[in-house]
Amino acid sequence: MRSIMCGIAGLIAPRPIFAETGWAMADALAHRGPDDRGLWTSDDGHVALGHRRLAILDLSSAGHQPMTSFDERYVTVYNGEIYNFRSLRRDLETAGAAPAWRGHSDTEVLLAAIAHWGFADTLARLEGMFAIALWDKAERRLSLARDRFGEKPLYYGWTAAGFAFGSELKALTVLPGFDNPIDPAALRVMLGRGYIPAPLSIYRGIFKLEPGTWMSITTDAAQSHRRSAPTLESSDGLTIQRYYDHADVVAAGAAQPFSSYDAAKQAVGDSLAGAIEKQLVADVGVGAFLSGGIDSSLITALAARASDTPVKTFTLGFREADFDEAGYARRVAAHLGTDHYEHYVGAEDALAVIPSLAQIYDEPFADSSQIPTHLVSHIARAHVTVALSGDAGDELFGGYNRHRYFPSLWRKFAPLPLPVRQAGNAIGGPALAGLWVAAARVRGARRPRQLGERLRTALAIFARSRDFDGMVGLFLDHWSLGEDPVAADYDRSSIPPLAIDPALRHLPLETGMMALDASSYLPGDILCKVDRAAMAVSLETRVPFLDPHVAAAAARMPAAMQFDRRGGKRVLRDLLGEHVPRDLFERPKAGFAIPVGEWLRGPLRYWAEDLLSVAALGECGLLNPAPIRQRWQRHLSGHSDATEALWPVLMFQAWNRAR
Repeated sequence: MRSIMCGIAGLIAPRPIFAETGWAMADALAHRGPDDRGLWTSDDGHVALGHRRLAILDLSSAGHQPMTSFDERYVTVYNGEIYNFRSLRRDLETAGAAPAWRGHSDTEVLLAAIAHWGFADTLARLEGMFAIALWDKAERRLSLARDRFGEKPLYYGWTAAGFAFGSELKALTVLPGFDNPIDPAALRVMLGRGYIPAPLSIYRGIFKLEPGTWMSITTDAAQSHRRSAPTLESSDGLTIQRYYDHADVVAAGAAQPFSSYDAAKQAVGDSLAGAIEKQLVADVGVGAFLSGGIDSSLITALAARASDTPVKTFTLGFREADFDEAGYARRVAAHLGTDHYEHYVGAEDALAVIPSLAQIYDEPFADSSQIPTHLVSHIARAHVTVALSGDAGDELFGGYNRHRYFPSLWRKFAPLPLPVRQAGNAIGGPALAGLWVAAARVRGARRPRQLGERLRTALAIFARSRDFDGMVGLFLDHWSLGEDPVAADYDRSSIPPLAIDPALRHLPLETGMMALDASSYLPGDILCKVDRAAMAVSLETRVPFLDPHVAAAAARMPAAMQFDRRGGKRVLRDLLGEHVPRDLFERPKAGFAIPVGEWLRGPLRYWAEDLLSVAALGECGLLNPAPIRQRWQRHLSGHSDATEALWPVLMFQAWNRAR
């Protein structure tokens, strides 16, 4: 088998495309695929498909891309890993639809499957992570698709050179005459959430294909420039359809819940073990990220059980004791017998990475754990080419505090009239937050000031919320309570709302919140962060929790099964307890945070001051300096921790200066 993690790019142009243009698009993605490159152009020269390859399985040239189908109708460039391609190949052979196979690549199976079942039906059968571009010579139509949860990125849109697509924006911005302006709506949502959700991108006219969807566009439609994102529609030669909807899976699971917790635990354990066995297959080194938390420890434990040799594990530690969890990972690794590597970092390491973040992420992105994620990927790449990740455990199994506390608070206090809540917060909110900080200090809690700040914010938001979705949207927007940091006019309706899917309104709020995070925060933040950080050093990451069988099993667990007195992820805790002593992982969730707020007051202050000066904030004409400066001064004084609001501003400023 030959699997290809890579970068893909392409262009439909009104005039013949110079080969140099096609190669420039592909080579802009060389970090995603350093092992090989390829370019295909149509006979008339108006269509080009480019590819960069990172070889994972079958390191020969048997599956070079772009690849043409056996009947020569289709040409594809494909980025990803189809884990069930062997069974698809057998199904094609049984149906008498298999061509005379030229090799053992999943790309060849993909093309044969499309030729037999069609594009949409093939997508529904795929298990894996992928971004696919398919040119149909007969219909002169380009089809694009993205995997169920958005593990692999795919941008598309209209530029001065024509209709273009690519794994990253840099494949589009190298096009001659690229001049798409910044979209202030995308900027506003990034400043609030820290990421730009699909279908938006930082540039007008350029969009992200949403997870679980596919689109097709004719050459005529490609010439009709669009400023706003196409919706799920079929008109004028452009079609966008959804082949996977996580809300539907959650609703179906809720309609057929597990009869007992033991049955749920067995199903989740079996499906996760099966996913890991499939994802360990490679002709290059495979390792695992290990933070010492529940998710990564469980992935590592199951990988260690399935592997014939010790699994290589990688951990990043921080010199600031309050943020360091490397010791937990070290103990888990020792218990499981992994070949363990750890590396400690400080502010100087962050400073060294920051200048490259704009290049790595292509558009403003502001989850500060992007820094340690990139650093641990760099460490892992020195030893392996593939790393298993514990991401998505939180979204599927209730791992965030908001999954429990928001529904609980809403049910208790929503019956209070809005004016009563507003008056109560105005009178007692600050005092209650102060008591909370004092109690947290007595208990020895980590970062008590931050806990108090979050409580004050939560009380203020609750006092303003007319419904549950409104509360969630305000909480997840770090600029929701103050003056707008964006000065330019923008279309608020173009910003994807944070709201529970209507198909899930009849289910417990906990279930709706988990599904919301799985469809928004997971692809927009978590998966984007890991993909860009890892691919920047040519490291493939695999996410076993996103196997469709694991996701379906999680959906069949009622909220009452997902949570217990310890919090969420009950089933993952219990599964891990079968492999690792509980005292190695039973502790409050910390995440992969870095002390960026402290660093901004110390070693990163000069860098931040340069970007947050009144002059710097006014350079692009899009930002409102006054509220940003106010938050910066309060942060420096120690009166509040504004890290989550300021880091997106800093990332936008650094990106805008570097582009």
